[in-house]
Amino acid sequence: MGRAVVHFEIIGSDPAALRGFYGALFGWDFQVGDATTDKVSRPGEYGFVSSAGDGIAGGIGGGEGFEPRVLFYVGVPDVDATLRKAENLGGKRAMGPARDPERDFAVGHIIDPEGNLIGVAGPF
Repeated sequence: MGRAVVHFEIIGSDPAALRGFYGALFGWDFQVGDATTDKVSRPGEYGFVSSAGDGIAGGIGGGEGFEPRVLFYVGVPDVDATLRKAENLGGKRAMGPARDPERDFAVGHIIDPEGNLIGVAGPF
């Protein structure tokens, strides 16, 4: 098997309302804080949800001015190298690498040749 999906996120203009909706719908509990970068969500508006059983962890965030979307992240050994590879394969870099200043961790966004947005996450 290739690289695994390691994180999902749901982004919208009212993250608190989204957390209320998904919390009530699926029984999710959130730890609200900052996303890896403010390009993903407004500071203090990203609600992390832990994985349940065999599921993957995720988050709900955004804020005013953020376009609604559902996104998944694939774990990679080098975010910058993966973004360059995606470009060489006909994709486009949409963001990143955006680093977490406190960890050796980064995220990036790729637009595939059909226009789908996906994320990559891992060391920088």
